[in-house]
Amino acid sequence: MHILVTNDDGPPSPTSSPYVHSLVRELQKKGHTVSVCLPHAQRSWIGKAHMIGQTVKPLYYRPSATFNPLPSAASQAQGTINTRPSKDSKEEEWILVDGTPASCAQIGLHHFFQEKGPVDLVVSGPNYGRNTTAVFALSSGTLGGALEAAVCRRKAIALSYAFFSRNHDPTIIDAATRHSVRVIEKLYAQWPTDKSVDLYSVNVPLIEGVDEHKTLWTEVLQNYWSESSVCFEEVEGSVGDEEEEEERIREGEEAGAPGGVESKANGDGDETSQTRYKHRHFKWAPKFADVYKSVEESPPGNDGWAVKEGFTSVTPMKANFYHTATHLHGEELKLDVSDTSGMTMSTSTLIYRPKQHFYALIAYEDPYVQPLILSALKKFFSPESYTLLSIPDLVVQGEPIPLSKLLPENSNSSVLQITPYEAIDWDYVDSHAEKCIVNSYMLRKALIRKHYLSATVEQWVAKRPESVLKTHVKRSEAFELDYAEFLDDALVEAFDLRASLEKNEEQEPGREIEWWILKPSMSDRGQGIRLFSTMEDLQGIFDEWEKDLPDSEDEDEDEDDNRNEGDQEDDAVSNSDPERRNNITTSHLRHFVAQPYIHPPLLLPGDNRKFHIRTYVACIGRLDVYVYKDMLALFAGKPYTAPATNTSAVDLEAHLTNTCLQRSVDDGTVRRFWDLPLPQERKADVLAQICAVTGEAFEAAARAMQMHFRPLANAFEIFGLDFLVDADGTPWLLEVNAFPDFRQTGDELKGLVQGLWEEVLRRAAVPFLGFGDGLGAGVGAGADGGGEEGEGEGERLVLVRRVELGR
Repeated sequence: MHILVTNDDGPPSPTSSPYVHSLVRELQKKGHTVSVCLPHAQRSWIGKAHMIGQTVKPLYYRPSATFNPLPSAASQAQGTINTRPSKDSKEEEWILVDGTPASCAQIGLHHFFQEKGPVDLVVSGPNYGRNTTAVFALSSGTLGGALEAAVCRRKAIALSYAFFSRNHDPTIIDAATRHSVRVIEKLYAQWPTDKSVDLYSVNVPLIEGVDEHKTLWTEVLQNYWSESSVCFEEVEGSVGDEEEEEERIREGEEAGAPGGVESKANGDGDETSQTRYKHRHFKWAPKFADVYKSVEESPPGNDGWAVKEGFTSVTPMKANFYHTATHLHGEELKLDVSDTSGMTMSTSTLIYRPKQHFYALIAYEDPYVQPLILSALKKFFSPESYTLLSIPDLVVQGEPIPLSKLLPENSNSSVLQITPYEAIDWDYVDSHAEKCIVNSYMLRKALIRKHYLSATVEQWVAKRPESVLKTHVKRSEAFELDYAEFLDDALVEAFDLRASLEKNEEQEPGREIEWWILKPSMSDRGQGIRLFSTMEDLQGIFDEWEKDLPDSEDEDEDEDDNRNEGDQEDDAVSNSDPERRNNITTSHLRHFVAQPYIHPPLLLPGDNRKFHIRTYVACIGRLDVYVYKDMLALFAGKPYTAPATNTSAVDLEAHLTNTCLQRSVDDGTVRRFWDLPLPQERKADVLAQICAVTGEAFEAAARAMQMHFRPLANAFEIFGLDFLVDADGTPWLLEVNAFPDFRQTGDELKGLVQGLWEEVLRRAAVPFLGFGDGLGAGVGAGADGGGEEGEGEGERLVLVRRVELGR
């Protein structure tokens, strides 16, 4: 690529600019086309300034092939400066201008080097010293050059070297330079296409082995000058050489001239008795003790801390000032208008509202997910474009949050609400359908309750026997049971189940039998799941539950859809009680589903633990269905063995892959699907089948079960679908979960969940709120599994079904 290099330290010099020569040579060595435009002299601490009224004149620097950064080499020839350009077009020549780093960026981009083609990237630096923390960054000429390039719509990187010794060890510098070029190339290769980043600030510590240390994403440490950090001191006469002063500052030395010196030669003399102010000179002499202290006292995660620990820091930035007090955006600033006597006459109003503005209520109540949603929000919307709403203390947890009371009076702005199901103000969502988008559908139990899902599939397949659901969803027997003694009556119409159990009882010992899995329809987290193969087994399960239940039933299922029918945790036993961990409450003893047990499952080479695939599915409006390609593989806690003849010997930890149930979880229980040691084409085939089944299941619910699945045009929802792949490579749909438990993904794979929310907001919230078309609303490529699954920007969500349901 064509890289323009600038800096704020000037041409190569062991005393003021010891690093730029090394960087240029390493970039050229890597095959990049490099153009160089630098200030002709030291221009540190000047920020993104231009010298207005000055005529900027160029000089022409012809660098030497090599450069010695050691101070002892200052007297050696390191290159030549010429007033006229070389007539030899093949001779390497850098441009020096008597301007600022920002001016160098402008002149280098628009007035030189056109014969080399467009500039792909501007690198400002490497700076002679760190540019970490706000105090340094806000004044940095290195960042100033990169910022100027960014506002010229060029990708830009500000590169700074944090030294800890004045001994410019060439070996350390060369290692830092190689490392910096690797960072530069990586940042350029993965530069966000959504305009969320204008430039990066990179700080590399000059320490031995820096190329072997971590490179961390960081934020800028917000620090300030303190009252004792006086940046100027009084001096007599004029200030010395700029390069010498910069070197002193970088060394942390304080100037030796005493303050308060008066000079009659400067006209000060006895003027103190005649004028208000003494006539004095001042010299830039900052004291950094408090700045360094702020770094020492800061928590991990910022640029100052990273460099202090020997890490390279990379800070993504936008080329603007950060907008704060976002809670005021869209509000009115009322000004009092007074007459000449000072008496208030009337009140005028200044409306401070961006052209596009919305309110956001983000209260997911999950500390794992909440910051990821907020981060995704910041990626697509500038801080001034939205106002975050705060939930008042008077709101009762588990009840709807009244949006009308949170919003300003007579507000006409759009609203984005992402909260738990029970906190959604459905009256507001319904009455403001054109401007309020919410993260859930009101009705969706046709999919999320197991006996409804069974009925949905049965109805759909009955009219469409060729449907993919017929071969990817096990036939189910749904039944209701209040008391164990009535089990026979409950199974009167469960013909297939009864026939299978009777056949099993007649089988000779040692012959293969058909196993069944029992699932309470409204439980989650694997609670109440059991395996059985005979009527005696099944009767024993219910007898055991009834024996363990309390005498009185305090709970009663409410089938009213106005209740939180989506939040399955309301129906679940708390996992904090180990004695009841695998049991179910009285309210669960009603609806059950029995399905043939899938055996044998697909097992990995060298790992005989059973696993299922967690697939995140995003539904948007009425109705686009997307599959998130970055799927998870959730493993059982113990090695898989075929179900035993005796149900009492069945170890559920070997058969259930729900992470909530495992008490002996090994490392690698939750893994990224695409990292599994299976042939790529086999994984691609599994994805293709999952996409087909998912699209069919949601269309079946939307068309055949409209009373129990009703997508809204102003809503979106993320579901978690579980698939079990059998030994033949067929994925079977097990269940559909609303508000899936993202925490099971763990910290190491948190980026997977982050990417999911980013893609969902991109397609759902961005277009609804009027900020674009969602960047790719069409059918996504790659549903057949081609390419590097789960990695392609903009292709991580695959549109698997578009169901036209109308308004």
